[in-house]
Amino acid sequence: MAEYIEGKRAVIEALRSGVPLRNVLLSDNVQHDGLIKDILRKAKQRDISVREISRKRMDSISERGSHQGVMAEAKPYSYVSGGEILAAASTHAEEVGNALIVVCDHITDAGNLGAIARSAESVGASGLVIPNKRSAHVSAATYKSSAGAVSHIPIAQVANISNFIERAKEDGFWAIAATEHADCILWDADLKGRIVLVMGSEHDGVSRLVLETCDIAAALPQEGCVASLNVAQASTVFMYEWLRQNVQNA
Repeated sequence: MAEYIEGKRAVIEALRSGVPLRNVLLSDNVQHDGLIKDILRKAKQRDISVREISRKRMDSISERGSHQGVMAEAKPYSYVSGGEILAAASTHAEEVGNALIVVCDHITDAGNLGAIARSAESVGASGLVIPNKRSAHVSAATYKSSAGAVSHIPIAQVANISNFIERAKEDGFWAIAATEHADCILWDADLKGRIVLVMGSEHDGVSRLVLETCDIAAALPQEGCVASLNVAQASTVFMYEWLRQNVQNA
């Protein structure tokens, strides 16, 4: 099913942030104001075709009714397989002695997924793994929150998170689950070498079955009153601790 980005500013942001687009759609009666001219200019710079359609047609494909006479059709994201990410991570580990795979256990907010992808790409992770059901997928919102990082890091959809973790463990990876209920503090966890980092959903955290599949669980230390960090913030801390330990261990 096609994903449409609606509204002048939303389309401008998609063009600016590098969201892969099939085309830009303009209604036949849209006023060519400064924003529309900016859209046409950016579309031309990216060699994206611009099509004019009737207002009635645009209304029929609009999900929110907020298109303002302009929409953009996003191209579907090209996911890789879990096996491809495992192979790339294993090759990386053979070359430099460490590798990181980030697993998102049913994270549902596309913005959080994008923020996690941004941090993962920043620390040199080999890829992200997400479930193919009941999970956020790569969308325009993901591109925006990742600052384009999803264009530079592979993402795989898998049918079963626990099965993927088991496969990774067979390839010499250790799986660590991030959970506020763990007795082990992150600073005391050994993250050197081949690591699968599992981040749980926004509301339920890491699921019981996935937690049981992991080798260890760790929590962030807390001194303040807030119950816990948002999953994207927490994942960044965990990833940079992995990077710190492996840089020191190099």
